[in-house]
Amino acid sequence: MLSQAVIDHITQRGVKEIISQDEFVTMLKSGKPLRLKMGFDPSRPDIHLGHVVGLRKLRQLQELGHQVILIVGDWTAQIGDPSGRSATRPMLTHEEVVSNAESYMRQFFKVVDRERTKVEWQSQWFGKFSLADVLRLTSKFTLAQLLERDDFAKRFKEHHPIAITELLYPLLQAYDSVVIESDVEFGGSDQMFNLLVGRELQGMMGQKPQQCFLMPILVGTDGVQKMSKSLGNYVALEEEPNDMYGKLMSLPDELIVPYFDYLTDMPDAELGEVSQTLQAESVNPMELKKRLAREITATFHDQQMASEAQENFERVVQRRDLPHDIPEFQLRQSSGEDDRSLSRLLVSAGLASSNGEAKRLINQKAVQLIRHPEEAATLDSDSAGAGLQPGDVIKVGRRRFVRLTD
Repeated sequence: MLSQAVIDHITQRGVKEIISQDEFVTMLKSGKPLRLKMGFDPSRPDIHLGHVVGLRKLRQLQELGHQVILIVGDWTAQIGDPSGRSATRPMLTHEEVVSNAESYMRQFFKVVDRERTKVEWQSQWFGKFSLADVLRLTSKFTLAQLLERDDFAKRFKEHHPIAITELLYPLLQAYDSVVIESDVEFGGSDQMFNLLVGRELQGMMGQKPQQCFLMPILVGTDGVQKMSKSLGNYVALEEEPNDMYGKLMSLPDELIVPYFDYLTDMPDAELGEVSQTLQAESVNPMELKKRLAREITATFHDQQMASEAQENFERVVQRRDLPHDIPEFQLRQSSGEDDRSLSRLLVSAGLASSNGEAKRLINQKAVQLIRHPEEAATLDSDSAGAGLQPGDVIKVGRRRFVRLTD
């Protein structure tokens, strides 16, 4: 028998809503192993801390004896979004889907237990679908029902186009639940509509409707919007330790408690104490942030790397010293026909991903030249690369450095 404390932890800690919570608790108490559905769109290979909120809940339930069914949306990923309105549904080749899925699963299993997970590829059932199967599926729902989804309703009201294919995606996701006989489906609170469609379709098909486990949306490092790679406010699971630690130290103070809540195993009583001390301003938020950053970095690397990342942060950001191990870059690699523009050098040295990003960094005065540890000069002109010399250190932002060599 599960204790009430365990049930409360599963259903309340890091949870937005459960539909229906009473039914879910009854299922937990029954002792029957549950099939926990988690689907993902392999059009993107990366996982960030926003995804980890749900993955941690899956792991907690696995440790109680339940099984995760991971659905790889390979079939829908190869269709893409013909409307061109969705940046998250590009049309992919089979090879791209497989590559993205492998990358995703490598990160997924940093949190979720691989031994208690079954991976299902959507194409196993949709690859056999005929037009008759599609028509039978669409007959289960009306257009009015699908337009109840917030983004569809908004676009319809504003007379923006909605492709028929887009309307099919919730039905296809719902059919996944039918095929694997899902007991519980997990998703962010912004996925409520799709999860409820799955619950309804299962009932129509004579199955016990799945429970919908909705996770809270993690606010990104900007403190404003949902964590997203496209917004640049994310912390990826495969960040280097220094970058992961540094990004977490940039969090606004008001996110300290939610991050401890959703992403760590800090006991509930201690979490309450942390919240009270922050409200009473009886603790320096910097110290709590260091603990948070160290704990999360250790989770995805190890304790030694987390400690080294903290030491690096204190030395480079707080004391404004140079890192011990600065990557080196041969100055002549950035030049071609005597062209030593600063933007070209930043890209060649790996300090910027593109020429456009390099120019933005220069315009934002985020690029500095350090010739002596106590002196830094802002490089605010693309032509500044012509005056660089071997031995110079280039600093971009707060944490990226490179030392120029001949």
